[in-house]
Amino acid sequence: MGMIVRSDADANVTAGLAPFVETLRERQLFERGAPLTIARAPGRLDVMGGIADYSGSLMLERPIAEATWAAVQQLDRPVLEIVSLGRPPYAVALQTLAPGGAPVSYAEARRVFAESDHHWAAYVVGVFVVLARERGMPLSSGGRVVIASQVPEGKGVSSSAAVETATMYAAASAFGMPLDARDLALLCQTAENRVAGAPCGVMDQMTCVFGDEHALLALLCQPAELQPPVPIPEDIELWGLDSGERHAVGGSDYGVVRAGAFMGLRILSEHMSVPPGYLANISPDEFEKSLVRQLPAEMSGDEFLDRYGRTADTVTTVERGCRYQVRAPTAHPVHERRRAETFRSLLLDSGVDARRQLGELMYESHASYGRCGLGSTGTDRLVALVRAQGPDAGLYGARITGGGSGGTVAVVGRRGASHAIARIVDAYEQQTGYRPYVFAGSSPGVMAFGARSITL
Repeated sequence: MGMIVRSDADANVTAGLAPFVETLRERQLFERGAPLTIARAPGRLDVMGGIADYSGSLMLERPIAEATWAAVQQLDRPVLEIVSLGRPPYAVALQTLAPGGAPVSYAEARRVFAESDHHWAAYVVGVFVVLARERGMPLSSGGRVVIASQVPEGKGVSSSAAVETATMYAAASAFGMPLDARDLALLCQTAENRVAGAPCGVMDQMTCVFGDEHALLALLCQPAELQPPVPIPEDIELWGLDSGERHAVGGSDYGVVRAGAFMGLRILSEHMSVPPGYLANISPDEFEKSLVRQLPAEMSGDEFLDRYGRTADTVTTVERGCRYQVRAPTAHPVHERRRAETFRSLLLDSGVDARRQLGELMYESHASYGRCGLGSTGTDRLVALVRAQGPDAGLYGARITGGGSGGTVAVVGRRGASHAIARIVDAYEQQTGYRPYVFAGSSPGVMAFGARSITL
């Protein structure tokens, strides 16, 4: 069997617009004669940085070829109707979202979906709640949203951020509320954190918005500072290999690790003359020489709350009756920022040793995820298979991506090393019975495509 590969790197992304519009027309998903607005957002491959985003690290991210299309049309009835192709439709009355005309609180909006079989709709409805609360968009006229996504869910490539950014950009344009690109990303993160209840950082949304198919997005998450994009050298190729193990950023492991990192930040603030603000601002040397010994390997929530009170995090809480790893989640962003910065520098060096060092940095990052408790059997297996192929086969290194605990492994290698990737796919299938989806190629972000207004 051949590889399952999806690559549109050299295709004009507008080629995907016509089939989407034709689907809308054939299925009569919108009212005829009234304008609707369409936007497109890619998923992303986390090359370096991952969970260190909420701790202020440098992120190196690549938009993938797979993307989400969103179309929005205003309605003259007080309801928000959502059609996600492949799912049952969902509708919510505007009275539920804005009783008396004022938008509900984020807590109330989150409760609407907390126990619902339609929790997926929170990523779409949340966009409207955030626009109402943060930008004053009146929830007085309804709307219909149609989503068609080629970004696979549960594979750690930001399917949720692609839905959010495409939907918000289309909705803001359809309702006459232009948004700054950076605000678009930050508002979508708010929707995911406060309505969908997933404690993600901002790297996913920023990549979906600003991504460049010819470069890595460089983002310093303090909170969202774009740095010059990093061109991908001609001799380098990137792939994503799906482990088949479902990833969820809202999962308990991710939230517990994030809480542990903020516990560590709070503890270290009492041992530094100038609090660091972000863990990633602590130098690895200082951390290893004088700070790491101040951190317990783990700590109960009761002990932390009694001694230190709450953390500075706005999207996770330390719970009594729970135990948290502290040292490993705190150490990870300190060293991950150094790894990401070194990775960026090495991309400018075409030497053989530099290419091998790129891989070693990825292996170090992968091991650090494991120490935090965010590894998985499948991703460990894929990374081991990449290491076994090695530089002689054109593969330099690999690491688990995003929130960890399954999902996709990023691989860096020599351009043209697809045969080695194919061998890994075959071996993984023989060992597990699951044939990995291979992400190859790239495409631009939301802002490059823009918003297209059409009438069916």
